[in-house]
Order: sequence, then C-alpha cells, then structure tokens
Amino acid sequence: MMGLSLDPWSLFLGVLFGCIGFAAWQYGRRTQQARHMVLGLALMGFGFLVEDPLTNGLIGAVLTSFLFWPR
Repeated sequence: MMGLSLDPWSLFLGVLFGCIGFAAWQYGRRTQQARHMVLGLALMGFGFLVEDPLTNGLIGAVLTSFLFWPR
C-alpha cells in the first residue's frame, strides 16, 4: 500500500529528508538554480511514495549527495 507509513524510522527519515529538501529548494529559489529546486522538491516528495526505511534512506542519501555533486 502506498502512502505515509507509521513506521518510526520511515517517519524520521521522511522528516529529515523533507527538511533537507526544503532547505535545498529555498537555496535554489534564492539563487535561481533549477537543479537545487528540483532536487529539493524530490527530497520533499519521495518519502510519500516509499515505505521501506532502508529504501527511504538510500534514495534520500543519493538525492542529498546530488546536491553537492559538482556540475
């Protein structure tokens, strides 16, 4: 079933990556960088689609690392 899970680790990771995504989106909006805005939106939204904490952590870590990846 898709949707928000009540697993404590999934909730924690969803909030953590959501906060990182919001900060990235704000930074991208302020500096007019589409890459950071898109990654920020992805970080804020993917937690609603993934229930497994391990998968949630891996996807969040990969998306977060793309924020710091050189062009």
